[in-house]
Amino acid sequence: MTARDDLPADAVDERADLLPEERAVGSADPQAQAEEILAESVDRTEHPDPDESTQSGRRTSADTV
Repeated sequence: MTARDDLPADAVDERADLLPEERAVGSADPQAQAEEILAESVDRTEHPDPDESTQSGRRTSADTV
């Protein structure tokens, strides 16, 4: 997992500005929330799981029926 110290401070500060949906429900710690969201995003980008990717498993028309 990406260490929070490895995240760019400006990116964390920008993400800590809550989205309207997040503002509506509130956040006890927007800074920690931003760090966690960005760390998970970096991990998913650097280590994609092909089994969970919508791009890795193409469906056939028979799969959607």
